[in-house]
Amino acid sequence: MSEPPAPSRPRVLVVDDDRAALESLAQIFDREGFEVRSETGGEAALEALRAEDFGVVLADLRMPGMDGMDLLRAIKALRPDTEVVIMTAFGTIEKAVEAMREGAYDFVTKPLKRPLVVRSVTRAHEKFALKAENLALRAELEAVSGERNLIGTSPAMRRVLDTVAQVPPASTTVLVLGESGTGKELVARAVHRRSRRARGPFVAINCAAIPVTLLESELFGHERGAFTGAFARREGRFKLADGGTLFLDEVAELDPMVQAKLLRVLQEGEFERLGGTQTIRTDVRVIASTNKALAEMVRQGRFREDLYYRLNVITITLPPLRDRIDDVPLLAQRFLARFAERNRKDVRTIAREAMELLIAHDWPGNVRELENTIEHAVVLCRGDTVRADDLPDLVARETSAKQYLTIQLGTPLDEIEQQVLQQTLRLTRGNKRLAAQLLGVAVRTIYRKLAGEES
Repeated sequence: MSEPPAPSRPRVLVVDDDRAALESLAQIFDREGFEVRSETGGEAALEALRAEDFGVVLADLRMPGMDGMDLLRAIKALRPDTEVVIMTAFGTIEKAVEAMREGAYDFVTKPLKRPLVVRSVTRAHEKFALKAENLALRAELEAVSGERNLIGTSPAMRRVLDTVAQVPPASTTVLVLGESGTGKELVARAVHRRSRRARGPFVAINCAAIPVTLLESELFGHERGAFTGAFARREGRFKLADGGTLFLDEVAELDPMVQAKLLRVLQEGEFERLGGTQTIRTDVRVIASTNKALAEMVRQGRFREDLYYRLNVITITLPPLRDRIDDVPLLAQRFLARFAERNRKDVRTIAREAMELLIAHDWPGNVRELENTIEHAVVLCRGDTVRADDLPDLVARETSAKQYLTIQLGTPLDEIEQQVLQQTLRLTRGNKRLAAQLLGVAVRTIYRKLAGEES
């Protein structure tokens, strides 16, 4: 297996008509790990931008010909995602403030102080990289799945998506298993939409949300006078779903009498309304789901064995979010786009420190909890980027507590490095790609460190 390529150096374009200043800045940013290109005028800088990508342009405000303001406007027209930092003398600070209104990320005053200019350009590039990362996530979202929220690139979710792609042409029953909040109804809807029944109705019923006394009527309908309050005939869900799909959510909660009647529908395709004698035929595909151990309930005599085997022709097991933590950035970006649009807020990205908290959280409520967390963050977000402070206290506090590592003074550096590596791998549940992202190193570095530990 070939090693992944080394991460590219951040790129900065420095523009100043003072060649001595250019040379000094080039040396500074080269030492800071940047790939630097220098130009002495605005026109030359634009030519460079047309030919190459730069995360940040550091430009002097006062230059002959095209000055910094004109260059700024041209950059925002040519490459709107590139961040611009303006260098200015004290006497033109008002002009620099105007540049901020025109879209500059920041300005620094001359004579330049190395720590300040490095910090400004570094933060500008972090913003550029964050926007690029979120754009890549959006593109990946469209590539991995056309289903709303049913997305993922982790091996566990890939297996689910592969099964969903194979099941729809058949008319067999499907049993969807998974913890609460993992997206069982999304799977059911995906199977329906991709099947020959897609033009028919998709009817869902939560078997746990309806009292036992009413559930039989809800499923099979009733005749007038069948019970107190039955003033007219009512069609049940099986009739309403004729030609389509009926989704029985939380099927483990079915009463034994209803289980017997459901078994008959699955075997014979017919039923009677409650209080009626007329046999009604129906053509319905049943998809059932539960978060319970249905096989164990069969062994305990709490669920009919024959019904279990009728439902369990094809089984799709959804992994909990903690077992597919790779998918958190994809899901978070999808939810961010949806809730930003719904709340009419210009929230576009998730800051790195916030994403690290999301990746490290256990997600006992699974995808539904993540969805609610992002909605909370979007509503409270004051700018265009969700930050750690915007996350719910429970998520931020519990996850932050896991991110600290106590190290005794005098511990050898190589031992500290291994402790940090192992703790990070615990946070990412062994996911080396995510660990590399959090530590800011290449994936091959993780493998090399682990190999060194084992030798």
